[in-house]
Amino acid sequence: MLTALLMASFSCKQEKTETAPKQNNTETAKPAEKQRIVSLSGGITEIISALGYQSEIVGTDVTSTYPESLKTTATELGHVRSMAIEPVMALHPSLILANKKDMNPELLKKLEASGTKLDLLEQEYSVQGTKKLIRQVAEILGSQDYRKLDEKIDADLAQLKPIARKPKVLFIYARGNNLMVAGKGTPMAALIDIAGGENAVNDFDDFKPLTPEALVKANPDVLLFFSSGLQSAGGIDGVLKTPGVAETTAGKEKRIVAMDGGLMSSFGPRLGQAALTLNALLTESPH
Repeated sequence: MLTALLMASFSCKQEKTETAPKQNNTETAKPAEKQRIVSLSGGITEIISALGYQSEIVGTDVTSTYPESLKTTATELGHVRSMAIEPVMALHPSLILANKKDMNPELLKKLEASGTKLDLLEQEYSVQGTKKLIRQVAEILGSQDYRKLDEKIDADLAQLKPIARKPKVLFIYARGNNLMVAGKGTPMAALIDIAGGENAVNDFDDFKPLTPEALVKANPDVLLFFSSGLQSAGGIDGVLKTPGVAETTAGKEKRIVAMDGGLMSSFGPRLGQAALTLNALLTESPH
């Protein structure tokens, strides 16, 4: 899926015990060995970490950019679309978690044949979908702490400022001169809606190349980028030189904003924080 490919480019543990046989009428508890978890989804990785199991993550995919401390404790295995099984199995995982929609069919077949415990999860880009995913990951890990993550999301969302007229927001994925826009079914479109905006283009799914004609027709009030993408496009001044931008309301008012890519697209425990961040950007006065 194109969404998954584009996302890749920006790039308190609970103790479990097992009971030993009774000896001399006493019973001793033996701590279970730590799991060796490979997480192949940024959102799932964030959930595992937020539940307190970060120390058990031994491998991640390229979208797992948060927490940053994983860079020094887990092996980055690349993107699931092009990942080989050998580096994964070299980590001797006891559990592999992945987003079903993003999984490479060939890799999936080999992982299933390996006999390693594998859980494929569905990720829905919504508040309830995120809470469902958190609960599912918690159940797999044997954790009961997921409710505190739900409560944090709700507390953040309760702070969103209402916007009288929903601004039309166009997310542009930028890598230099390579510009793509986000349509329906993307995490960007969902986040824009949660934050109080309206996705500027809804006549297609996933991503499409940006054209001056389509940009002018959409006439967004705000242009939204990943922070790294805005930088690669030459900053605000560079974006304003993009054909068609100057003819839009966003271009005329210089309403060009950016957010961290991982925060925007992961739809994990930081969803409320992401929505608050974008809401603040949308309620700012034009330049």
